[in-house]
Amino acid sequence: MTYVLASSSPRRRQLLEEAGLNFEIAPSPAEEVHDASLSPNVLCELNATLKAEAVAATRPDAFVIGADTLVFIDDIPLGKPKDLTAAREMLRRLSGRTHQVCTGVSIVPPGGVPYSFHEITEVTFLHLDDAAITNYFTLVNPLDKAGGYGIQEHGEKLVSGIIGAFDNVMGLPVARLLTVLESYSLD
Repeated sequence: MTYVLASSSPRRRQLLEEAGLNFEIAPSPAEEVHDASLSPNVLCELNATLKAEAVAATRPDAFVIGADTLVFIDDIPLGKPKDLTAAREMLRRLSGRTHQVCTGVSIVPPGGVPYSFHEITEVTFLHLDDAAITNYFTLVNPLDKAGGYGIQEHGEKLVSGIIGAFDNVMGLPVARLLTVLESYSLD
């Protein structure tokens, strides 16, 4: 079976490599939907499906995997910050609170109908003052990360605990993805 990851995310690439999946990368040209009126799971699954279907149109022979991760707090989605000021504001908002990280995943099998699912992980942040946020920004580029942070990069400076899958917070719930992919080989 041929697998194609419809993403240029280095974190998703790393997670799939660590899981031992042989795959190709074809970043999706799909435009993401930004609609705060949609629930986290619907929005993430919709964007994952759009990404996977765009690549599947050019790779009908492959299992195409699309994913979309958003941080939600108070039901408000936090995508990737546009600049450091926006990233700082996101971390201030998350400081001392619990938020949800939702990753939607969509798999388009060869000649098949997309199958989508989502995973939600709860993340609780430490109380962060401006100095802690500035220190974090000296260690990590927050601009390519939903919510302005990466749990895998000095997450101990921000996070006091999580409930759910760590890899989901990184951008891909690998165990569930592999279970779904395995179910295709059983059909």
